[in-house]
Amino acid sequence: MAINFDYAVCERLKTQLDGLRPFPQETLDSLKEYYRVGLTYSSNALEGNSLTESETKIVIEDGLTVEGKPLNHVYEALGHADAYDFIYTLVKHRNVALDDILRIHGLFYRRINPDQAGKIRAGQVFISGSRYKLPKPADLPEQLATFTGWFQKSEALLHPVEFAALVHQKFVFIHPFVDGNGRVARLLMNLALLRAGYPIAIIPPVLRREYIAALETAHRSTKEFCAFIAQRVIETEKDLLRLFDIKPDLGGVKGGGGKPEIRLLDYIRANPGCNTPKIVSELNLPTRTAQRYLKKLADEKKIEFRGAPKNGGFHECGFA
Repeated sequence: MAINFDYAVCERLKTQLDGLRPFPQETLDSLKEYYRVGLTYSSNALEGNSLTESETKIVIEDGLTVEGKPLNHVYEALGHADAYDFIYTLVKHRNVALDDILRIHGLFYRRINPDQAGKIRAGQVFISGSRYKLPKPADLPEQLATFTGWFQKSEALLHPVEFAALVHQKFVFIHPFVDGNGRVARLLMNLALLRAGYPIAIIPPVLRREYIAALETAHRSTKEFCAFIAQRVIETEKDLLRLFDIKPDLGGVKGGGGKPEIRLLDYIRANPGCNTPKIVSELNLPTRTAQRYLKKLADEKKIEFRGAPKNGGFHECGFA
């Protein structure tokens, strides 16, 4: 498969990050902890977990519960953090086997339901809102064997970002567990990225609708879902470069490609308080196009304008 624009931008930004290596051990430890909180929060929030990012940090770093929050949501945070730690032990492994996948789920789910943790489901399950059926329990062993065989064969053949996206898509379509399939799929996706030298990629909860829509479309064609994941990789790489005070090299393409509303939301998240002229200039968008998508995001309650018209700016909803 030819490398499309999004993968080229992923590679360009990865080259910038590679130029900073080797990182000091304290930097590596700090980044691992940074994404441990960020990925745990975002992956759980996509599934309805009510903990905020700061509450997630308190739970997994301090071992404290949060008043007024369901105990299962605390268990999800602790379990995801354990599973996140485990995937780092697989980065240098030659192969990723079924036992490794069962271990990831077992670590995530053991506090929630120890009887089902790391166990293949025995009953039929359904995904609300999807018109596609999930595999029958009797078909799961064969499908998982096919998946792990595909993983081992395809990792060296596909572009790493495409491969990571397809790992997610293929696994979640198998849906082998009673619960936690999406979280395991995102952990496996990030394991694939780490094994290829890419950083952790986060899907923010505010993009849940776009994420689910791209997954549903992937039953017919994986192109849109792969592009969606590529854009998440790009935004993570950009954020990481900014942490090092380095301007991302997008190869002359402002915003890094992707759908305008996703680019706008990413920019507003990274630059709270920005106004329309600033957005138009930085993302190289026509003014009317920017205004149309800003209105769309505002109507969907994803962003809001705060302050006076002359000196106010856009902010992501729910963030101070």
